[in-house]
Amino acid sequence: MRRTRVRFAPSPTGPLHIGGVRTALYNYLFAMQQGGDMILRIEDTDSTRFVPGAEAYIKEALEWLGIRFTEGVGYGGNYGPYRQSERRDIYKTHVKQLLESGHAYIAFDTPEQLDEKRKAVANFQYDATTRMEMTNSLTLSKEEVDARIAHGDVYVVRAKIEPGENITVHDLIRGDVTINSSILDDKVLYKSADELPTYHLANIVDDHLMEVTHVIRGEEWLPSAPLHVLLYRFFGWEDTMPQFAHLSLLLKPEGSGKLSKRDGDRLGFPVFPLNWTDPQTGAISSGYREAGYYPEAVVNFLALLGWNPGDDQELMSMDELIAKFSLQRCAKSGARFDYEKGKWFNHTYLQQHNNKDLAKEFAKTVQAQGYEASLDTLETIAGFIKGRLTFASDFWENAYFYFQAPKTYNEKDRQKRWKENTPEIMRNLHAFLSTLSDNDFNDMVTSETKVKDWCNINNYKMGDVMNPFRLTLVGEMKGPHIFEITSVLGKTETLNRLQKAIDTL
Repeated sequence: MRRTRVRFAPSPTGPLHIGGVRTALYNYLFAMQQGGDMILRIEDTDSTRFVPGAEAYIKEALEWLGIRFTEGVGYGGNYGPYRQSERRDIYKTHVKQLLESGHAYIAFDTPEQLDEKRKAVANFQYDATTRMEMTNSLTLSKEEVDARIAHGDVYVVRAKIEPGENITVHDLIRGDVTINSSILDDKVLYKSADELPTYHLANIVDDHLMEVTHVIRGEEWLPSAPLHVLLYRFFGWEDTMPQFAHLSLLLKPEGSGKLSKRDGDRLGFPVFPLNWTDPQTGAISSGYREAGYYPEAVVNFLALLGWNPGDDQELMSMDELIAKFSLQRCAKSGARFDYEKGKWFNHTYLQQHNNKDLAKEFAKTVQAQGYEASLDTLETIAGFIKGRLTFASDFWENAYFYFQAPKTYNEKDRQKRWKENTPEIMRNLHAFLSTLSDNDFNDMVTSETKVKDWCNINNYKMGDVMNPFRLTLVGEMKGPHIFEITSVLGKTETLNRLQKAIDTL
């Protein structure tokens, strides 16, 4: 049995879209489950669309997410080179083979000639019905063809597709897909202008020579599959043809159509794994890493967009995903991109981080705000507030009152919580808290018990005490349990804030 080998073959034409990340992830999960190899191949045959920095971005993004390659660009291996632009001579050899076998032909039609034909013929397609009306090696003599090439005329090589044949593609997700060859056009396989092949030829040749056993790619490539089946036949490689699996599209969070960058800009979520700076305009597109997502949360979220494990489990580590993954459980229909669910995953993974690690993250924020706090204190605060956080960057919004006393008091909360008898209650509370020892005060269970007993003895309703007390400490009605605040503030700071509010309000 052949060793399982898959490939992820992005084009360096810009940042890696989150849909491409999911394709890479599914390839990785499948390869690792099968104990196989995953190849990183760079499809840079379209020189006009090359974007500087895109290749490095792709590799950095996948490394951040924990998607590792066993061979390919930057990883080495025995099947290189792995950039298609470095494989020109390999492709030329195979173009020559197709021409000599009669499965391809040379076409000299200029862009202007093709435009004229499109205007003259509705739904024009370069195929068996029109090829004999065009300027190509099927309509020109060999001498004319040789002369044009010797003269330096630009040409392309097209696949010669014969009509009337039903071509069946066996897809591991969709089953058998049959298309009649009559609807296929004679696709361009090679361009003399840059001496490079198109996607169709390069991928077939590379997949064969790199011994790829499974091609897992997006649904948008399904129409190309019949041509690829034919090319394997033209080369006589039917016995080594990989198995295909075409993944469903990622759909917009609302409405119809596939997910786009515009959706992310409009609704406020990233569609790229990392921030991307356009090298021409300088415009910055947001990424999941810089938005504060944990890589394991992004992986878990993406894995379940178009695949399900067959049970109710949602939270899965990379190892668990590898163990459970199956192409047969991938959906045929598109998966709606629920970005709020992505936030839920990040919130849940944040809860699983231990408080000591969170404290180190929070320390940077505290210092940036001009305050100092020990890691022990931040670890305690993390335990109190992390249940309220979706991202580590939410820390300051939910914890600022631990470091700075209120300068103002929310007017709406003041009107609702600061009643006529509140000043007297707060003065009495101040007097009582002054009698507690520092040890009692810093133990939130002890201090809460003593304050509740004091309320009962004085016939105070808990709401009449605790609500204005929170207002004095925070400045508004927010934050964790009140004694989770006072135990960190300590006796002196708590009494100072309480007295200031009494004087002010």
